[in-house]
Amino acid sequence: MRVHVVSDVHGNAEALARAGDGADALLVLGDLLEFVDYADHSRGILGAVFGAQKVARFAYLRNHGRPGEAGAYARSLWEELPDPAVVVEEAVREQYAAMFGSLTAPTYATPGNVDVPALWPEFTEHIRVLDGDVAEIGGLRVGFVGGALLPPGGRLWRRGTPWVPYLRTHEEYAAAVAGLTGIDVLCSHIPPKVAELTYDVMARKDENGSPHLLELIRRERPRWSLFGHVHQPLASRVRISRTECVNVGHFRRTARPYVLHW
Repeated sequence: MRVHVVSDVHGNAEALARAGDGADALLVLGDLLEFVDYADHSRGILGAVFGAQKVARFAYLRNHGRPGEAGAYARSLWEELPDPAVVVEEAVREQYAAMFGSLTAPTYATPGNVDVPALWPEFTEHIRVLDGDVAEIGGLRVGFVGGALLPPGGRLWRRGTPWVPYLRTHEEYAAAVAGLTGIDVLCSHIPPKVAELTYDVMARKDENGSPHLLELIRRERPRWSLFGHVHQPLASRVRISRTECVNVGHFRRTARPYVLHW
């Protein structure tokens, strides 16, 4: 069995179309959308709607601003549009049509925090979508859990906000993880809470890893734990007992899937 795994596609439909070449199955671990392109501020949904200069300001505030400042600035941008929700939904649908339409190999997918799971049924008729579920692939039980964790004390601004990331409370995330029993492979968007796996060396900050995934790994001892989310991790792989924990890479940049054999 040859399985290709990708995460953090962020709009790279051209590379995604080749990701399943030669594979018996393709696993997609979320973040298909390119909402903000931090390398090229003219790209992504924000760049297309507001232009590079305003996205550059948002990017600066996100990395260097005071708590809540980036969010307040983003809300001020949306208030400039008569119906921002329609604008965002159209842009999301356009990207998803390109992303999902490019897939050829049998595909199993779970959403990331930069995804809109509610829209996935429109595009995933021939794709197995799993979130808190287990699928048998090539004789192994593979568990999937999507999304990311809300930071401690964080909350989602839903009212009047055209874009809401797929973030879950610790209780919601724990409930999704609880259904993953008897697994040989654990697939998630975010990593388990291990410092080497959660720290991004370029952003110079610690992303939220999941203690629930770490507990699951210690309890179930799967062969592999596969994830993305952290684009430039301090360590791309760490072993926990018999489990090989692997960040499968920032696919938008590398355009190369991670390859598993069993």
